[in-house]
Amino acid sequence: MPKRGYHHGNLRQALIESALELITEKGPTGFTLSEAAKRAGVTPAAVYRHFEGREDLIAEAALQGYQIFADVMQYAYDSGQPSALAAFEATGRAYLAFARKYPGHYIAMFESGISVNRTPELAAVSARARNVFEKAAMDLSQHIPSDKRPPASMFSAHIWALSHGVVELYARNSPGTTSPFPPEDLLETGIGVYLRGLGLVPQDQ
Repeated sequence: MPKRGYHHGNLRQALIESALELITEKGPTGFTLSEAAKRAGVTPAAVYRHFEGREDLIAEAALQGYQIFADVMQYAYDSGQPSALAAFEATGRAYLAFARKYPGHYIAMFESGISVNRTPELAAVSARARNVFEKAAMDLSQHIPSDKRPPASMFSAHIWALSHGVVELYARNSPGTTSPFPPEDLLETGIGVYLRGLGLVPQDQ
């Protein structure tokens, strides 16, 4: 087997890509470092030049995932401008799109048990993604008097949770959880009901 990445000085990234493939296929606890090394075309000992163990490797995959995720969220927010509502809804849809396009990263980020506070770098980049959600929520709530305005961090967290739930239950082929509606429709209508309930958008929108 050719040692992809090793001879080109990019063994670290080759191992991360191997881990992402294995995470997608087997889950974050379903593979060993030896399997990741074999898929990357190197010996198991070579892994320890870059990673202390499997969790360290998964954490790096999560870090790269959050970097992509934060960029995707920012792009979604920017694409919705100048409409605060369009920008907010776009961030919800971006969550679903990210989970579908980057399943290995998504699992490493949200299903591996790796804490976002494991390293300062991971904490910072995850906060960057969360801040896009909160900025979109803050923009949307500006027309509500400050004494009646719900905290942007609260309802952005609710929408994050709603998006996550739709992904987990209906967008990642979870056994026994089929829906008669496309995940995109579930998410869009759910966000609409929630925002109307809070008074963040008029009833006729």
